[in-house]
Amino acid sequence: MYVAVKGGERAIDNAHAWLAEERRGDPAVDELSVAQIREQLALAVNRVMTEGSLYDSDLAALAIKQARGDLIEAIFLIRAYRTTLPRFGAAHPVDTAKMACDRRISATFKDVPGGQVLGPTFDYTHRLLDFKLAAEGEGEAPDAPRNPAQEGAAPHVTGFLNREGLIQTEDASDATPPDLTREPMELPAGRPLRLQALTRGDEGFVLSLAYSTQRGYARNHAFVGELRIGAVAVEMDIPELGFAIEIGEITLTECETVNQFTGSKTEPPQFTRGYGLVFGQTERKAISMALVDRALRWKELGEEDQGAPAQDEEFVLMHCDNIQATGFLEHIKLPHYVDFQSELELVRKLRREAAQTQMQEAAE
Repeated sequence: MYVAVKGGERAIDNAHAWLAEERRGDPAVDELSVAQIREQLALAVNRVMTEGSLYDSDLAALAIKQARGDLIEAIFLIRAYRTTLPRFGAAHPVDTAKMACDRRISATFKDVPGGQVLGPTFDYTHRLLDFKLAAEGEGEAPDAPRNPAQEGAAPHVTGFLNREGLIQTEDASDATPPDLTREPMELPAGRPLRLQALTRGDEGFVLSLAYSTQRGYARNHAFVGELRIGAVAVEMDIPELGFAIEIGEITLTECETVNQFTGSKTEPPQFTRGYGLVFGQTERKAISMALVDRALRWKELGEEDQGAPAQDEEFVLMHCDNIQATGFLEHIKLPHYVDFQSELELVRKLRREAAQTQMQEAAE
């Protein structure tokens, strides 16, 4: 708060009022509803839910509206609201092998049981502006055909490699992983904590790190073993009943990458995995997350440290959170009058001393 400015509180109230006016825009244009944002800006909503760690599309859409489309501000609003919610239990781990897939593709196997399902994707569009969308009354969108393979269990593609022992078997554990939303980050971090941080991490930051690994800063060539998007059931134990019941379903994007591994003293040559899991249809983030996850595993796999940014656990995990980054970045626009005055006096003193030294040297 700019308390040092005369009339600061009134100025702040006026700034808030002006912000509300700017948020609304031209009153002659119909106001966006939360439902419109939720349904027609779904990918933005999915990102806010993922990085805000709260699966609620209505609240995410509301946050986007309140933030004037600034997704990082919307994520901040969602995280702040999330801290007010009571915790009444924990769900079972979701079983993504039972996902009802809207999209399921593999870059490693052409023929997979159930087939490849392209689903709703920009991958095959021409990236040309569709001016029909700017027309008033654009009409109803046609119903998308449903592929029968989308329904029912869909085993993971990497399981085919596992049958021959060609891919590293993931260690299963019943231990409760640390909760990054309730406990501060501690380094070194185990893989469950790293995955949480990457899920909540800024999509642009994680994407840049992933791209760096593809360009050679980690020497880690990856294939998309499988990318799937769909709905999974969420189950929870009810003490009064003595068994678990399904309390709802959520849409997830899951990515498993397949990476080369030359072997070590204890492991034979085989493939290894990178993993990404995020809310909604957020496939760019899921792929990026999987690439960075694999890069961060260099030590546990006995690989050589190439000194790449994506391999530096502290660099990645301590800088990927956009809310922490935004807070630290934007705090410098707040009053720092005392700090600056002290530095100003220091610079003036140094200049005086330098001038005196020059005069003495000239006199000599």
